[in-house]
Amino acid sequence: MSVKFNRSKCVGCRQCVEVCPGNLIKIGSDRKAYIPHERDCWGCTSCIKECRFGAIDFFLGPDLEGRGTKLSVSRNENGYVWTFTDIQGHKRQISINAKDANRY
Repeated sequence: MSVKFNRSKCVGCRQCVEVCPGNLIKIGSDRKAYIPHERDCWGCTSCIKECRFGAIDFFLGPDLEGRGTKLSVSRNENGYVWTFTDIQGHKRQISINAKDANRY
């Protein structure tokens, strides 16, 4: 598993830096976020959920049946939309209502 930062979409808000539990995300001289050693990423997806600009993608590993599948997260008025895009470009989405996300 690894994350990829799209530096052209990054606005340098630093929210991903604040939520990374491993302190792995850095800000470059161009004020854009990046991970110096992507292999160190824990795969927690905190940064993806926090990024409001769609600048971070998460690539699922083969152990999770990823086989090249990319995960991106966007927000809408109700919560989050998780989009899985496989290597053929097929997309699947999961919508998560933020109000009900932690209900038991």
